[in-house]
Amino acid sequence: MSFYRNTVWFVKGLQEYTKSGYEAAAKHFCPSDLDVSVSGRSFLITGCNSGIGKAAAQEIAIRGGTVHMVCRNKERAEAARDEIVERSKNQNVHVHILDISRISAQLLFVVVLYFYFHLILSWKMYMSGGVSSQVTVSSGGMLTQKLNVDDLQFEKGTFDGTMAYAQNKRQQVILTEAWGSQHKEVHFSCMHPGWADTPAVKTSMPSFHQKMQTKLRTEAMGADTIVWLAVSAAAIKQPSGLFFQDRKAVSTHLPLASTRSTPQEKEKLLSMLEEFALKFKP
Repeated sequence: MSFYRNTVWFVKGLQEYTKSGYEAAAKHFCPSDLDVSVSGRSFLITGCNSGIGKAAAQEIAIRGGTVHMVCRNKERAEAARDEIVERSKNQNVHVHILDISRISAQLLFVVVLYFYFHLILSWKMYMSGGVSSQVTVSSGGMLTQKLNVDDLQFEKGTFDGTMAYAQNKRQQVILTEAWGSQHKEVHFSCMHPGWADTPAVKTSMPSFHQKMQTKLRTEAMGADTIVWLAVSAAAIKQPSGLFFQDRKAVSTHLPLASTRSTPQEKEKLLSMLEEFALKFKP
């Protein structure tokens, strides 16, 4: 089954995840969807000192949004921030340094975010009639994986980084679906950016990058659906909890791939993550 999934996924990727796949999909985009101003709205973007995250931050800043960049490396984050400000002519771009390996730092940051984004911004959004939204960047690689709730920490057998990454992305999709059902006050969505030419891809997948470089999407192409989900009125009209590719809701499973989870498996994932989070509760 693994061979079948990987083969079908790769063929699908060559058709849809590449630069030509984006260009084909873009013929059906509505240009006015992104012809908007988001002045007065705030956007929190993680991992945005390079690659797709940086491209998304820049596009939102160009449209007047207040951008909060959450990054690990201060120098790289500030350099990215300066570049975004220069190109967008928008000074409302702020850097927040957070090392996700430090649980105490995460907890403090979450508390600050809660009071600022939940209380203050929720009030602003309520007064303006807006809708809060969360966009999770997943990956089409999750299509090759069925949720495995028996080994969430990858402690059994030999560790496979590619498989672990795809499993985590499958978990993100399931969590997005669950949150979309549980929290009606927020619009949740996740998306696949396609195969983009980013520093992360070049570093973590050098062989793939070398072979596919001429076919890879630009960073802006990879960020397009992120920006669309974050700022367009058309995206908010979509049901909460869906998985998107090139501004379109798509299936979270390959045909005949046997990757669908039972309701019990999905509930077990949620329960295990809640139990895991309690270990770090102060």
